[in-house]
Amino acid sequence: MRKIAALVLVVACSKPAPPPKSETAAMKHYEIRADRLPSPYHTGSAANAPTVVTRPDDARLIVPEGFRVELWADDFADPRNMALAPNGDVFVADSAAGKIVVLRGGKRWTFAGELNRPFGLAFRGNHLYVGNTDAVVRFDYMPGQTEARAEPARITPLPVGGHATRNVVFNRAGTKMYVAVGSESNVQDESEEPLRAAITEYNPDGTGKRTFASGLRNPIGLAWNGDALWTAVNERDGLGDDLVPDFVTEVKDGAFYGWPFSYLGQNVDPRHAGARPDLVARAIPPSVLIESHAAPITLAFYGGTMFPERYRGGAFVALHGSWNRSLRSGYKVIHIPFRNGQPAGGYDDFVLGWAPDPERDRVWGRPAGLLVLGDGSLLISDDGAGVIWRITYSR
Repeated sequence: MRKIAALVLVVACSKPAPPPKSETAAMKHYEIRADRLPSPYHTGSAANAPTVVTRPDDARLIVPEGFRVELWADDFADPRNMALAPNGDVFVADSAAGKIVVLRGGKRWTFAGELNRPFGLAFRGNHLYVGNTDAVVRFDYMPGQTEARAEPARITPLPVGGHATRNVVFNRAGTKMYVAVGSESNVQDESEEPLRAAITEYNPDGTGKRTFASGLRNPIGLAWNGDALWTAVNERDGLGDDLVPDFVTEVKDGAFYGWPFSYLGQNVDPRHAGARPDLVARAIPPSVLIESHAAPITLAFYGGTMFPERYRGGAFVALHGSWNRSLRSGYKVIHIPFRNGQPAGGYDDFVLGWAPDPERDRVWGRPAGLLVLGDGSLLISDDGAGVIWRITYSR
């Protein structure tokens, strides 16, 4: 056990002041429509990876009026997915460090180490399930426990290589486990490995494997909205700056979402022209389109009461940021408003500032994980800066 290295307010005033008008104006509403997208190869394929630098002294995150940002925890190598334990502890997958960290009341513990790029975290009964890049493993766990007391059980193997993230969630009843595995490539046919580019359903012990949904290039984020499973997906690269939009979608049981043969339903990828017309014919479009190449990592539905009414029931999405776009996209957290359980139309910027100038390659952070705490505040893991931010609201 040791204390968290820092707990520093970015906005130190007791009542948050509204951001300057120029910053407020930076918050935009987006509505990406499939019928307004360009044709493939409308631009060249850009190689525009970011350079992550130390946070400048004057850098700050921009949030809507009434919200406040604080630095909640730091000293991580690669903080990504987070989960709330039954007793309120925050579990963090420090992926590149190969460990799970527990945070509580300004203190921290390493629950387990020597893991293989852990990402998915899911509590069920007296167990913690972890999505390593090569397998789902299960630790014995009791609420309040801060260190694993034994080696984990290996529940099911997963294919290695390609996108490293392996997310894990359970249905509300805890009777089924859902595991998301991304593709190994950008656009190759990987149908010989049905776990790839798919969400697979299992029994909690790893038996009963069946494909729940497929054709999802990299379905990193998983979250429940009532009884509906939703995912945030990184789409393919190489077709131009504005193709193909990433997306957030409700996941239909048995559905095929196009990858790699088509995109956004039945728009044929020219690199697979004429291939698998049977699959293209049954490909369905996703629910909400996101700026191309913005790289949504996680999503969290807001069930708290701290934030204003317009945010309640909607989804927050962490956009990790582009590398395949000439003008940078992502590097922010967005909010998708919902009405009656479905998206109400487009999305809005919610947290900006990690990439102050989209025309420059320098960024000082990259949002990755999201978690709504019991008090209604929102945590954001930032694997570029190696920290976790907390968003609160007060009138």
